[in-house]
Amino acid sequence: MRINFTENNLFLENDYRVSELSDNTKRLFEHQINNWKLASNGYESLKSIQKKTFEFDGFNLEAHYNPGRIISSSAKVDNKSIEERPCFLCVKNLPLEQKAIKAIGNYIILVNPFPIFPVHFTIPSINHEPQLIINEFQNLLLLTKELGKDYSLFYNGPKCGASAPDHLHFQAGSKNFMRIDDEYESVIKKYGSIVCEENDAVLYKVTGYLRNYFSIESNNVKSIIDKFNVIYNLLFEKDDNDEPMMNIICTYEKSWRVIIFPRSKHRPNYFFEEGDNKILISPAAVDFGGVCIFPREEDFNKITKELLVDVFKQVTISEDKINYIAKEIQDL
Repeated sequence: MRINFTENNLFLENDYRVSELSDNTKRLFEHQINNWKLASNGYESLKSIQKKTFEFDGFNLEAHYNPGRIISSSAKVDNKSIEERPCFLCVKNLPLEQKAIKAIGNYIILVNPFPIFPVHFTIPSINHEPQLIINEFQNLLLLTKELGKDYSLFYNGPKCGASAPDHLHFQAGSKNFMRIDDEYESVIKKYGSIVCEENDAVLYKVTGYLRNYFSIESNNVKSIIDKFNVIYNLLFEKDDNDEPMMNIICTYEKSWRVIIFPRSKHRPNYFFEEGDNKILISPAAVDFGGVCIFPREEDFNKITKELLVDVFKQVTISEDKINYIAKEIQDL
């Protein structure tokens, strides 16, 4: 099915071809940097990002002062606020300067003008539908395979950092920017263990890494989906209105690697404090990937190793819950 865009927001008119998608994202990025001032300024501002690095036992965390992310980090995601604002991911509401290319299915690729990564894309559906992963997980895998040479893809749940929980979307950013891209193998060795190994897929659990998680490694799409569905269903609790709270980071290099960060909470207590006690941090996939974003300089200046430990302790699923789910999977 051919997707029709308004003329102002169509950059590449040729039909989607898998072999060209990665190249076309590079053409799109160059075009937007050269022709859209908001994007150009956004990526120029990355040159002045301030950073702190905190060393732990076998891994590091980074804190970045990135004022361009203030809109996303402080986004109001309650139903009333969402209903009162136009959706910024719907094609009809895109700025005239923002161009798109087609990806698989009903997805398009946009340059994110408020970047975290040296190259940062948003990948929304052309349909205005809720941010829910269960029926779209396969599309995340397929998109990752086509873009995975250069990018890590990620998903933020509707209550886990997505600033547009009303519009289905993924994001992609430069590979090896997040600490977990480089640290994954050593972290699995030090903090991980195999939950099960079957049907060409290995499922790991990782605890003691500040961000307890599951990961799936396989080159078999069906096996990955089957294991993801099991984890998803075991995480689901009776008071979950939308889906279990989670962030996902996905990469592809000869096979897929899917990291699933189950969550216990959307935002830490610091986010809701008043005055000097307030710290504007709203952890999402990139933070769980080891790069913590602070859009206010006063908050960045307060950050310590101990404070980061407390932030992740508040929002990460417990080790007991990870172990319980792992045992349930082994008993299936």
